[in-house]
Amino acid sequence: MNIQFQHPTAEDGFNVNQLIADSPPLDTNSVYCNLLQCSHFAQTCIIAKEDDQVMGFVSGYRIPDRPEVLFVWQVVVSAKARGQGLAGRMIQALLESDACREVTHIETSITSDNDASWGLFKKLAKKLNAATSETVLFDKEAHFGGQHDSEMLFRIGPFSH
Repeated sequence: MNIQFQHPTAEDGFNVNQLIADSPPLDTNSVYCNLLQCSHFAQTCIIAKEDDQVMGFVSGYRIPDRPEVLFVWQVVVSAKARGQGLAGRMIQALLESDACREVTHIETSITSDNDASWGLFKKLAKKLNAATSETVLFDKEAHFGGQHDSEMLFRIGPFSH
């Protein structure tokens, strides 16, 4: 596969939305949300394309009152591109971008049953030679009214790159 990494543009928003919709059990967002990610937050997101087909997407942002932290919101890889380390390569490309030059920590939230995400971020922490920690970020009952599993905050860092 000849996959290219770049920051997304608003024109990518609809295709990103479709990729997420085609990748259960990921939580879907509105097209509008994905358009904002691909425009307002483009510098802290990365898209992977082969020819003009979206093969993967990482959405993230730097936390306003803690700009050294990149919060990775969602990672999605097309079924065609799974098993090739694309998710990790996208995050690494994002960390190497100008917008993430000052990032020393990554945070993300993961439900307890999402083995793929746990594996991805633990492998990333090992590659970055960084410590990890986990705590409850959003509780099933207190924050989701019992309608969604608790989201665990997984923190990686500090690291240098």
